[in-house]
Amino acid sequence: MSDETTTPVEPGLSPEAKERRKAVRASHTPKGLVIVNTGNGKGKTTAALGILLRAWGRDMRVGGVQFIKHEQANFGELRALKRMGITLTPMGDGFTWTSRNLDETQARALHGWEVAKQQIAGGDYDVFLLDEFTYVMHYGWVPASEVVAWLRAHKPPMLHLIITGRYAPSELIEYADLVTEMHEVKHPFRDQGIRAQPGIEY
Repeated sequence: MSDETTTPVEPGLSPEAKERRKAVRASHTPKGLVIVNTGNGKGKTTAALGILLRAWGRDMRVGGVQFIKHEQANFGELRALKRMGITLTPMGDGFTWTSRNLDETQARALHGWEVAKQQIAGGDYDVFLLDEFTYVMHYGWVPASEVVAWLRAHKPPMLHLIITGRYAPSELIEYADLVTEMHEVKHPFRDQGIRAQPGIEY
């Protein structure tokens, strides 16, 4: 046998795998993805911001709404995005699990969802982030079924939508195209008492 018949064109791929890859490339149809970053580990928002950065580098129109971070937040990512001309709007009240004013938190979340719906349906973005939006559904402030139904009806076909936060509901997971669960293995605060640090957590 000659080398041509025994050596794969792409090392490590079987002939069947090469055929599958060839078929996928031939039938490639672009689609605006729904991406969910969930789980109890760190990095959900950070990974989403990485997509915003990559898309911005491709001259795509990017933006988003943050549902929990305080409206006066001035974290490192917000400072950087502002310099890049990207609007990521914090609309929360800094909600924590021990918040004493859940009515205010809920009202802000509902307002944030209305703002987000206008921006998503408006067609002005290629990539849009709903940061910490899973909590809005988890706490029942907006039913997940209602969110999914609205997205099915109104999300532009080519818009990539990223949703982050713990407790992603099953309806959202089923609807999404890409779901990643962050799993905590070690944490500097839990394991060493090291608190949040600028440039890493905020």
